[in-house]
Amino acid sequence: MAGLAEGPPPPPVLNVWLSHHYPQDYDRCVRIGRRHVCRRCLVLYAVAALALVLARAAGRWPAALLFLLALPAVVEFVLEQLGSIRYSPARQMAVSVPLGAAVGAGLDRYLRRHTDPVFWVMVIGYGAVCVAAALYAARR
Repeated sequence: MAGLAEGPPPPPVLNVWLSHHYPQDYDRCVRIGRRHVCRRCLVLYAVAALALVLARAAGRWPAALLFLLALPAVVEFVLEQLGSIRYSPARQMAVSVPLGAAVGAGLDRYLRRHTDPVFWVMVIGYGAVCVAAALYAARR
C-alpha cells in the first residue's frame, strides 16, 4: 500500500524447542526430518539423562571429576567466542559428551541436596566464564 513506511523485516521465528539458532547458524544443527536440532543440545541432553540415571543408581560422583568433565566444553566455548578457534562440529560433539556426563551427575547432586555447593560453584563459576566470553564476542 502506498504511503506506508516500510521497516526492517521481522526477525525469523525460532523453533526453540528444537533449535535456538538463527538460520545463519544452522551449521551448528543437524537436520531431523524438516527440523533443525542443535547439535550440542542433542548430544548434551541425551548423555546428561543417561548420567543422571547412573548417578541416581550408583551415588554421587566425585566433585573433582565433575569439574574435569565440564572443563573441555568451557574451554572450547571460550576459545571459540574469543576467536582463537573456529567452530568444529566434531570437536563440539566430542566436548559435549563429557559435559553431558557432568551435567547429569551435577543434577543428581542438586536433586539430592538443592544447596549442594559443588553444583552451584560449577553453575555459577563456569556459567560466569561462558557468559563473559559470549558478551565479549557480542561486543566485538
